[in-house]
Amino acid sequence: FRQCWGNALQITAEARSKLVSWLIAVRRQLKLSFESCCLAVNIMDRFLITTSVAADCFQLLGVTSLLIATKQVEVYSPRITQLLSLCCNSFSREQLCNLECLILLRLHFRLAAPTHAFFLDYFTSRTTGYQTDGAMDKMVTTQDRNAWKEPQKKWKWLACKVCELSLADYTFNKYMPSVIVLCAVKLAKDLLKTHSAQPTDNKAEYATFEAQLLVQQCTEDLKLLVSLNQDAVQDFISPLYYPSVNIWRREKLRVCK
Repeated sequence: FRQCWGNALQITAEARSKLVSWLIAVRRQLKLSFESCCLAVNIMDRFLITTSVAADCFQLLGVTSLLIATKQVEVYSPRITQLLSLCCNSFSREQLCNLECLILLRLHFRLAAPTHAFFLDYFTSRTTGYQTDGAMDKMVTTQDRNAWKEPQKKWKWLACKVCELSLADYTFNKYMPSVIVLCAVKLAKDLLKTHSAQPTDNKAEYATFEAQLLVQQCTEDLKLLVSLNQDAVQDFISPLYYPSVNIWRREKLRVCK
């Protein structure tokens, strides 16, 4: 096993962004769940807190974290040879297995964690678009439910896409996953002009003034993130929204300069 920890180099936010973006692409290619991707990034970040990793072993850490996450989440995890081939066979099976053991030891086998995927499912299940009380629920026709189903899929997909983008941006590590997802759902509905009868952005979600400020700041950061990655979400955003997004983006870029 090659010593990845001696004379370790500092991992930069840019390197992390590239690795997470690569993991997201791998997740799609292997048709893994969003939960696996979120948990893999969580495992990787927690391990980096405990251990310094050399730059040439960073990709090995990412793919090993993904393997551990899939063992927790998926019914069938990818084969090790399949994962190594995605790394152009730059690492051996022994290296990956040894690093897997090291990650488990450093994390004390505590792999479960609250993820973006978990809270996205939670807020989606809460936001049905209709009252779920018995009498009211009976009044809702199948046609009405089908009419809501399609826009619900769109804003959920868009919210998931925004959460994916936030995973790769180290700036959002300062926010809890629940806050990011809450803001992503709210932003997705605003972009698609879709609002349910039971909105998720009520005061019950963030009762204190400090929490409201945190949600507002996170929402603004997500808006900037989306404006910088319009190509990734343009198919799900109304064209009418684009002019305001573009103007807002240019103003923000001037401020950043």
